Amino acid sequence: MQWNMALSDNFAVDEPRVLPWQPWWALLFIAIVMGLIMLLGPWESFELQPRAFMFDYPWKLPDPSVFSRSVVWTLYACHQIGIWYLIRKAQSQNLKYVKGLHSINVQALLLNAVFICLHIVQTRLTYDGLAQDVPEFSALASVALMLFVIIIMENDRRGVFFGKRALVPSGVGPMVRKYHGYYFAWAITYTFWYHPVATTPGHLMGFFYMFMLFVQGSLFMTRAHVNRWWTGFLEFFVVIHGATVAWFAVAGQGGPNWAQFLFGGLGIFIVTQMPGIAFKRWHRIAIVVGTLLGAVIYYSLNVEQLQHLPRVLLLRYVLVAILAALIWLVMRALLLQRRRGLSNR
Repeated sequence: MQWNMALSDNFAVDEPRVLPWQPWWALLFIAIVMGLIMLLGPWESFELQPRAFMFDYPWKLPDPSVFSRSVVWTLYACHQIGIWYLIRKAQSQNLKYVKGLHSINVQALLLNAVFICLHIVQTRLTYDGLAQDVPEFSALASVALMLFVIIIMENDRRGVFFGKRALVPSGVGPMVRKYHGYYFAWAITYTFWYHPVATTPGHLMGFFYMFMLFVQGSLFMTRAHVNRWWTGFLEFFVVIHGATVAWFAVAGQGGPNWAQFLFGGLGIFIVTQMPGIAFKRWHRIAIVVGTLLGAVIYYSLNVEQLQHLPRVLLLRYVLVAILAALIWLVMRALLLQRRRGLSNR
C-alpha cells in the first residue's frame, strides 16, 4: 500500500512543468510488449544447437551476415548514445526531485519504448543480437557489476551487514551516486541488445526485468526513482530471475545451480537489502524464518550442494570490496593528476 501511494502521486505543487505519472502506464506497456513477444513467437527460423561449453550462447544465427551484424550494432549504438545524452542533459539542468515527471523523463521513456519496439522488429528481420560478436560473460558481468555498485551506493543509507555500514573509502559513495546512471544505462542497454527476442522462460523473465529497469532508468530526478519499495523490488527480482534461468538451464529439470541463486540471493537480501526497506517486524521475521526453513529442507536432502552456498555469499561481498577499492584508486589518480596540472600553471 505504501509503495502504491508513493508512486501514485501526480504533481509537485512548486514545479509548474511537472507532468503526471502513474506506474500502471508503464506496467501496461510492458504487459502489451510481453504479450506481443509471446504471441509472435517462435522467433527462430533455424534449429538451436545445445551449448557446447559454458557461456556458449545458442541464440544466434549459424550463418550471420555483415548486414545482420551492422543493423543490430547500429540500433544499439543509437539507443546507447541517446540515453547517455538524456542523462547528461538532465544533470546539466539541476533538476529537483518531483512527484511526477520532468519533460526529460518523458523523452527517456519514449526513447526506450521506441528502441524496445525496434529490437522486436529487428529480431524478426535479422534475428541476431550482439551475442554474435561478444561473449555471454560480458552481458552477465555487466549486470552483476551493477548490483555491486548498488551495494556501494546504498552503504551510507542502509549499510551492508544488517544495517551496519561497511568501511568504504571516503568519497567513493558520493562519486558512485553521481555517475552511476551512465554505467547502469550501459549495463541495461547492452544486455538488452545482447539477446535476440525469444520466448524461453529465461528470456521472457529477463526481458520483463529489462523493461522494468528501463522504466527505472528513465525516472531520474523523480520521487518514483528513489522509492524504496520499488528499488527494493528491482534488487530482489534478480533472485527470482537468476534462480529461474538456472532452473531451466539444465534440461528444464532444475540443476544444482538454481538453489545457489535462490538461497544465496535471499541471504544477501536479508543481510544487505532488507534493512533499507520499511518492513514491519513480523515481515522481517517471516522472511528470515521462511528462508532458513527452505534452505534447511533443501540442503538436508542435497547435502553435497551445501558447500557451494557460502561461496556465493562471500564472493559478492569480496567483489564489492575490490570494486570499492578500485574506484577509490581511480579517484586518487584523477585527483593527483588534477593537482599536478594546477601546480604546473
